[in-house]
Amino acid sequence: MTSPIPSPATPDCCAEFARATGVSRRGFLQGVGAAGLSYAVGSAVVTVAGASSAAADGVGGNGVLVVLSMRGAADGLSLVVPHGDPIYYKARPTIAIPSEKLLAKDAFFGLHPALAPLVPMWSAGTMAAVHATGMQVPNRSHFAAMEVVEDADPGSSERVGWLNRLIGELPGESPLQGLALGAEAPTSMFGPQPTMGFASLDKAVIAGADSQTDPNDPRMKSMAAMWRRTRSPLKESVQSSMAAVGQLTAVRKSADTSASYPNSDLGKALSSIARTLRGNVGVSVVTVDQGDWDMHSSLGTLQWGRMIDNADDFAKSVAAFFNDLGPLADQVTLVTLSEFGRRVVENSNAGLDHGWGNVMFLFGAGVKGGYFGNWPGLSNTLDADLTVTTDYRSVLAEVVERRTGASAAKVFPGGPSARVGAMRTT
Repeated sequence: MTSPIPSPATPDCCAEFARATGVSRRGFLQGVGAAGLSYAVGSAVVTVAGASSAAADGVGGNGVLVVLSMRGAADGLSLVVPHGDPIYYKARPTIAIPSEKLLAKDAFFGLHPALAPLVPMWSAGTMAAVHATGMQVPNRSHFAAMEVVEDADPGSSERVGWLNRLIGELPGESPLQGLALGAEAPTSMFGPQPTMGFASLDKAVIAGADSQTDPNDPRMKSMAAMWRRTRSPLKESVQSSMAAVGQLTAVRKSADTSASYPNSDLGKALSSIARTLRGNVGVSVVTVDQGDWDMHSSLGTLQWGRMIDNADDFAKSVAAFFNDLGPLADQVTLVTLSEFGRRVVENSNAGLDHGWGNVMFLFGAGVKGGYFGNWPGLSNTLDADLTVTTDYRSVLAEVVERRTGASAAKVFPGGPSARVGAMRTT
């Protein structure tokens, strides 16, 4: 079918989003100085602050929390469609999804058809959607919104992310306890607690060493001797980082199931995460990104466009991840975040401009399936947003409380006390 508006060969995005996500590796290493020190081991980046043990502690707390950031501001009104609100169809004459095509419909909401791979989780009660979530005050700057959402401590002058605070509340001291998949660690990981990041499991190595675990390997032997003799304040952290890379070498020997995932950045990252978790090396918190959600143009329909492609990748990747985990899936909870939502009214390019309220997904262990949130109703005025009725920290706090046993008050200082009920209490 011919697209009414041609979809560009290269996904477009606003210049502000390009700047916000275009931080170079070198810029990242320099930028985290305020939160701690960073040591590069091959292509792995370990953010360290003081000494830490590299011993594996198994699964921390009551399970593993995976935070998937939908970078660029996903349109929650396309992913979870309020078909029961007539304004939705009036505001989107080109890109609205027909009610009869929606999946997992109730009287008001339904899922985008591209999310079909996730329907088994929905039917099993291990997938939830919380609508009209976000920051209490609108913020349409990608960079500023990412910082605020991932810091999750409004008014604080300290640049410490909420996941770093969470790690500080969990038992265990392995630098693998907090793991960031991708070229850069998100703000949520910044802070005094040790965390590790790598672009892919297969590249988390010590450059030039023939063996990552053999102490008699010439390069490993030389590095071990150098760091044993030094008085550098990085000594203990680098030694623990080298030991952590050794642990990941053992993980890499496990079965590679990446063929069961989409051949996409998200699929590859979630495959690496599943292998690492199966290795039981002390991981408690993981972050991973999916990009290209900044759809100012060519968001499209069910026949063409960028939304159906991105939603398809998201659904297939998450479904493959939980299938790949096997029995370990009972210990893993995945929650999604996006810096803000999109406008209610489509623009002239079959896309959507920056908005406010959005949807959050929860998958896996402890999740009480279904639709949640307080629907505010839509407005079809030109600059209309989906109003936020649920502070995103309420959703995250509930996950933290139910799945890690940590104090939500310490992870989200001054955060809301209300909970949405999307997590099981037993």
